[in-house]
Amino acid sequence: MRAPRTDRGRLLLVLALAVAVTVFTATVPLLRDWFDLRVYHGAVHSWVRDGEPLYDYRVPGTPYGFTYPPFAALVMLPMALVGLGTAIAATLLLNLTALALVLRHLAGPDRRRLGWYGCALGALALALFEPLRDTVSFGQVNILLLALVLADARLLTAGRGRWAGVGIGLAAAVKLTPVLFIGMLLLARRWRAAAVAAAVAAGATALAAWAAPGASRFYWTEALWDTSRIGRLSYVSNQSLQGVLARLGAPDRAVWAVVVLLVLAAWAWRTRRAVAAGDRTAAFALTGLAACLVSPITWVHHLVWLLPAFAVLLRAGHPRVAGALYAVLCTSVVWLWVDDASGPDGLIGANAYTWIALGLLLGMPVGHSSSGSRRPTTSRTTSATTPAPSPAAPAIAAASGQVGADTSTRLGPADAAAAAAGTACGPGRDRARSPSSDPTGATRPAASNPQSSSARASSYTAKPPPL
Repeated sequence: MRAPRTDRGRLLLVLALAVAVTVFTATVPLLRDWFDLRVYHGAVHSWVRDGEPLYDYRVPGTPYGFTYPPFAALVMLPMALVGLGTAIAATLLLNLTALALVLRHLAGPDRRRLGWYGCALGALALALFEPLRDTVSFGQVNILLLALVLADARLLTAGRGRWAGVGIGLAAAVKLTPVLFIGMLLLARRWRAAAVAAAVAAGATALAAWAAPGASRFYWTEALWDTSRIGRLSYVSNQSLQGVLARLGAPDRAVWAVVVLLVLAAWAWRTRRAVAAGDRTAAFALTGLAACLVSPITWVHHLVWLLPAFAVLLRAGHPRVAGALYAVLCTSVVWLWVDDASGPDGLIGANAYTWIALGLLLGMPVGHSSSGSRRPTTSRTTSATTPAPSPAAPAIAAASGQVGADTSTRLGPADAAAAAAGTACGPGRDRARSPSSDPTGATRPAASNPQSSSARASSYTAKPPPL
């Protein structure tokens, strides 16, 4: 099938794809009914208006309550002043704004070449991405935290390192997953940025301890260590290494600790390579992958941290690999094993997203700096001894220039969509949605019937530029 070459044909294709994506998202994926946002809203209301302990709140009819550090509750205090509908609208606006900032950073200078057609195809592809779908329909904060972390990457790239680390520190104070990015700054020897991030995280935590001493004491001494408050480790939505081990029936913490140490060693080695090559995007992408793998619980919606890895694959010239992996993450395939993850098929299918993250951590190419951060290499010795061009040189240059124009500077429709967000995927499994009082299903024993539809869940310089 040939891609349309006229604006009218492209518009018709975008409209047709929009209808297909709308049908897919309305019938196949699980819609989460803003469950996590209802947790945040209810907990803050109960804490501020009713004077109840922050971590005692439970969503009516479920065992689920607030699980983030107390500083996150302070950030969410404005929810106590508005109703749930207003909180949903504000969360949607914040998430869309954060997503636009994330894509702007990941696309880099290439975004100017996409045009309206490429942006439209990219938006449709993103609408299919299960971690992003879940982040939006749960009312989660993951994309906001990713935007904060990538803001520091942008500051470091632009040479405005004075404020670099603030975003990572705030993100780590809201949720513990981004703490690993402080380790990445240390590996990159960005001592000031690492110190700023650590100081901001510690300061935010101290502020919460001063404002809510009881909640802080309970969180850091009890709630943090009680994973049952978050959900069942073996639940299929948990796509961390701990989740894989739990589904295999090996919940021994010692085994998990050994696996985590091996993954962190691989992350440190590969991150140092990315830093040495001046590939900041790869360093940040590797850290997001490792954070998802080593966290005790990584629900599917946490995997928005994989988006930078897809940007690295596309930049390194691997659009087919990026598209294939992206397509798997659009299918909701892991839910086929929601009740029984045993057997070889369960080992592969129920942990599919974990294997993708692990494969990217170990095999993602590094050293392909974005065009905006490359520094051309010049050599006076070489230029001084370069022989004069032969008479055939103009013709060769003209021919090579034509090839470059066709293959490098113009994006076709498929490349435009891939450059924005990978390739669109086929339909996932067909499942009907039904209400449930237990949207995550994560703390219950495995049921005999399937879970309900609310179930949760390169051009280098002699000395590479600094990260």
